[in-house]
Amino acid sequence: MDDRNVMTVTELNEYLKNVFDSMPRLEKIYIRGELSNYKVYPSGHHYFTMKDAGGALRCVLFRSAAARLRFRPGDGMKVIAFGRVSVYPRDGVYQLYVNALTPDGVGDLQMAFEQLREKLYREGLFDEAHKKPLPPFPMRVGVVTSSAGAAVHDIIRVLRKRWPAAKVLLLPVRVQGEEAAAEIAAAVRYAGKYDVADVLIVGRGGGSMEDLWCFNDERVARAIYDCPIPVVSGVGHEPDFTIADFVADVRAATPSNAAELVSPDIRELSETVRDLAARASGALEKRVERERERLSGYASRRVLQDPKNYVDLCRQTLDVKSERLASMMSAALAQARRGYTDRAARLDAMSPLKVLGRGYAIAQRADGRVIRSGEDVQSGDEVKLRLRKDEIDCVVK
Repeated sequence: MDDRNVMTVTELNEYLKNVFDSMPRLEKIYIRGELSNYKVYPSGHHYFTMKDAGGALRCVLFRSAAARLRFRPGDGMKVIAFGRVSVYPRDGVYQLYVNALTPDGVGDLQMAFEQLREKLYREGLFDEAHKKPLPPFPMRVGVVTSSAGAAVHDIIRVLRKRWPAAKVLLLPVRVQGEEAAAEIAAAVRYAGKYDVADVLIVGRGGGSMEDLWCFNDERVARAIYDCPIPVVSGVGHEPDFTIADFVADVRAATPSNAAELVSPDIRELSETVRDLAARASGALEKRVERERERLSGYASRRVLQDPKNYVDLCRQTLDVKSERLASMMSAALAQARRGYTDRAARLDAMSPLKVLGRGYAIAQRADGRVIRSGEDVQSGDEVKLRLRKDEIDCVVK
């Protein structure tokens, strides 16, 4: 055996790595498959397997590339991976070094949008119970948008036309790019913390999904949800929907529509005030007319035209009632006297003195008890006989 033909494991792995790296077909390649064993390590690197019905492929997505992901990969998800195939010399296996990962059949932005919407929906950030009503007559309107965009000019134009009494406070932010979401969230939190407005408009003009993506950021959604000030989301055009639209208290089709929703129309209010004033004036005139008629009725009464006649009438009524009262009192007194006489006669008829007047006497012992039979006394007892007018002292023999 020629030792020059013998290779170490490391040498073979390095050789195969060089072979793989020298093949242009493997340098930039797209692979379609299903994710499996997806793991994110503390280092920030993502390790997973892509598989189909016939095989499996080890893959690695380094932290720098993973930071560009707009959705959360997971087991069972069908994706298309872009990268290069090479050998990992330490283990002697080839694997796909992924530079980009997109969902298969749907864009990564759309996938990220659906994932975040589902997550926030489960947490209750879209609940109607949390929605705050808009103030009917806001005097301070806060606007979180770009100072250079057309949206802010549209909002100010509508507010000046509909509700010039409101003061507009602009919180300028970027509404596109990587830093936009952080700025929007910070502006909303600032407005809520310092109570800078009665209502807050958050939005921008139309654009592609990528242009509007900062309004699909979780930081913006949570800032709007936590804001104590009612928030109106006016992002893009009528067909455009963002996560901010779902979280906000009110969703407007456009920035201009948002300005219309937060402001009353001064012309309509003026017309309403004029109508109410006319109705109040009419009602007051009718009330005055009714009171005038009542006053005329009172003035035509005889008591006011001839007060002496009214007093005489009252005196006559008093005389009649006095006479009736005296007659009733006399009748009551006569009836009481008759009752007294009748009761006195009955009481007199039952009096023991009547019996004594007919020649009877009452025998009593010395202690005053009435003697009812001979057993009540003994020989020698002193007794008293009570007659109608006199008393006789006796001794029993």
